[in-house]
Amino acid sequence: MRYLFIPIILFSMIISKTIVDFNKTTNIQNWVIVNDVVMGGKSTSTFKLNADGNGVFTGEISLDNNGGFSSVRYRLQKINIKEYTKIVIKLKGDGKKYQFRIKSNSSDYYPYIATFSTSGEWQEIEIPLKDMYPSFRGRRINQPNFSGDYIEEIRFLIGNKKNEKFKLVLDNIVLK
Repeated sequence: MRYLFIPIILFSMIISKTIVDFNKTTNIQNWVIVNDVVMGGKSTSTFKLNADGNGVFTGEISLDNNGGFSSVRYRLQKINIKEYTKIVIKLKGDGKKYQFRIKSNSSDYYPYIATFSTSGEWQEIEIPLKDMYPSFRGRRINQPNFSGDYIEEIRFLIGNKKNEKFKLVLDNIVLK
């Protein structure tokens, strides 16, 4: 008796959902700067589109008056993320460390955080959602890592405990 073996090839379809794709016509009015001035600090920053249509978060961190951070926040329509496991961000940094933060609900008092380093070149940062940890006022809190079904807010933050200028250029943010 002869057996016929037919190889079965399984294709996995990579499904992705774009959160933000920056281009020359992107409306950035809902991107809001939140600096340490909310607590008396003196850091400054801006968020603009450059000539290529990328989002550019730039500024200067000051440790004066117990300051030391700058962030840009975007509240979006609640996105169902049940079928996704990671966020991929295409960006060009300045060699500094940044945080990417998410909230399931914009009224939650703590975000979930992932820290990433930039190289000075274009790169794709992959952040597994399950690795994002809860933090409040710069301290990790005793709660489980992110396991939510929705995202309603994203934020980029820099706060490396030193006076420094920074520049982060964003191309897109995608769920995979």
